[in-house]
Amino acid sequence: MQNKIAITGMGIISAIGTTVAENFDALLQGKHGLSRLTQFESIHQSDIFVGEVKWSNRELTDLLELPSEHSFTRTALLGAYAAKRAVESAGIKDINAYKTGLISSTSVGGMDFTEKYFYDYFTDPETQKFISSHNGGDSSKKIANYLGIEELVTTISTACSSAANAVMMGCRLIQSGKLDRVIVGGTDALSKFTVNGFKTLMILSDTHNAPFDQNRKGLNLGEAAAYLVLESDRVIAQENKTVLGYVLGYGNANDAFHQTASSEEGEGAFLAMQKALKLAGLSAAKIDYVNAHGTATGNNDLSEGRALLRIFDNKVPEMSSTKPFTGHTLAAAGGIEAVFSLLALENQVVYPNLNFKTPMEEFNLIPQTRLIHKPINYILSNSFGFGGNCSTLIFSKY
Repeated sequence: MQNKIAITGMGIISAIGTTVAENFDALLQGKHGLSRLTQFESIHQSDIFVGEVKWSNRELTDLLELPSEHSFTRTALLGAYAAKRAVESAGIKDINAYKTGLISSTSVGGMDFTEKYFYDYFTDPETQKFISSHNGGDSSKKIANYLGIEELVTTISTACSSAANAVMMGCRLIQSGKLDRVIVGGTDALSKFTVNGFKTLMILSDTHNAPFDQNRKGLNLGEAAAYLVLESDRVIAQENKTVLGYVLGYGNANDAFHQTASSEEGEGAFLAMQKALKLAGLSAAKIDYVNAHGTATGNNDLSEGRALLRIFDNKVPEMSSTKPFTGHTLAAAGGIEAVFSLLALENQVVYPNLNFKTPMEEFNLIPQTRLIHKPINYILSNSFGFGGNCSTLIFSKY
């Protein structure tokens, strides 16, 4: 059984770019993608900032060369686009030449369309095709069919840790010999449901989010999709594949504290990081950069910060949250930040934690506030979800 899993391709679309290169350039330039909501009418439009993908559904449809009468929701469109780019990046010509699966994740599912046509289903037969597109598994099925994947297709929905868990499951399927290759990641579109839901929880900021800042006011929602291609040693050897990096470790734990809040000491986060380090065979001191979950909510940053201080024995390496660039993309976040982590490894950079000004009064934890270059071999990336589902991935250069 191989201990680490090779990553051979990646694809992404977010508020800061429609390609890997565009996303990386925005990170280098410190250019965020937050704006006012424009995709649909909302009573909160003037109150919040979001990370929107500026391409319309029609533009995505044309880029994917789908028939005009398709039933892809925006979640599925974004996912199909990013997954296609990942497969292209990996140089895959025959998707089923090896045992290949898709593990996709989402929290919004197709509700961006079902909420739009909710009152029309009884009178407009044309809208009824979207009823079956509501469930989370529908976008996975559509992405798999679009790519031609035949072996295994499944969906993970563990809120904001979903894509990280998709990566984890993909690794385990390859390690067990069940599959040779897995496309893993997540996709989520903005919807009224999520905007209204997070507004009700009183955790949306009326300005740009500022993770780990004493005066943080909450998160900015975003939409995005990102996928990695994981491949076995056998495929790498037979195809002489170029490897972008490796998944060296992963861990998942449940905080079991509250439906939407993390425990004050971050027990779930601590356990997830501890498990990932153990599987990777690393001491915490070996980690060169932490891509934090960093949602800029009062609860998360306090909980995650305490967990980081515990796991690193008060000697936390350079760390930052990249959510001020993209917004919090929910189920896609772990995939987005996996791509960012691989780019950090490839280019030996640590991204700035935008908008940070004032350290939190509870502890002395200062995120990196400017782009720096440094030797990086190991990156730890956190993704924590509602329901206490906490996940950590460790990426390595070799």
